[in-house]
Amino acid sequence: MKKQSKKTSKKQKPFKILAAGDFHGDSKITKKLAEKAEKENVDLVILTGDITGLIETKDILKPFIKKNKKVIFVPGNWETIETADVLSQLYGVKNIGEHYLKYKDIGIFGVGSPDWQLSLNEKKVFNKLKKDFEKIKDLEKKIMVSHIHAAGTKSEFSGIPGSTALRKAIKEFKPDLFISGHIHEAEGVSEKIGKTKVINVGKKGKIIKI
Repeated sequence: MKKQSKKTSKKQKPFKILAAGDFHGDSKITKKLAEKAEKENVDLVILTGDITGLIETKDILKPFIKKNKKVIFVPGNWETIETADVLSQLYGVKNIGEHYLKYKDIGIFGVGSPDWQLSLNEKKVFNKLKKDFEKIKDLEKKIMVSHIHAAGTKSEFSGIPGSTALRKAIKEFKPDLFISGHIHEAEGVSEKIGKTKVINVGKKGKIIKI
C-alpha cells in the first residue's frame, strides 16, 4: 500500500487594487490616495482618467511613485493624447488605453477617451478591446478599464448614455471586473453583469480584491 503524500495547499492571496479617478489635477487628493494605497498594501493602482485638468497638475502622480506603488491609467476626456504621453514618460506609468498589461496572473485591458471625447467610436473601441483581450484571455483573471461607463449600467441614472461597445465587451469577454469613472455622482455604484463586477470609482478611491 502506497503512503499518501501530504499536500500543502496555500490559499492564494487576493489581488488588491486601489481604483480611482476624476481628481482633475488636485495633488492633495493623490497624496491621500497614495497614503491609502500604502496603508492597504495594494498590488496595483488603477486610475480611470481625468487625472489632470481643473487645477495645478504639477507632481500629480508623484505621491504614488514616492510610495513605490505600481500605477496604470486610461486617459479621460480632460487628458489630451500629448498629456497622457507626458504622464507615461514622466512617471513611468503605463497607459492601458494604448496597451494591454499582464501582471502576475492578471490580464488588464482598456480604453481611454482623450481629447475631450464624451462619446466613443464604438466600432473602433470594440475592435481594440477584442484585440487586447485575445492577448490576455488565458490568464486567470481579467480586468477591463475605461473612463466612460458602459451602456445599460447604473451610471446612466445621470442621464449620460454609456458606451455600447463597452457593454458588448462585458457580455462577450466576461471580464472579472470592469472599472470606470467619469460620472462623479455615481462614485461607489456597483453592480453585477453576468460574472462581471462593474464598479464606478472616483476621487475617494475604492479598494477592490479579486
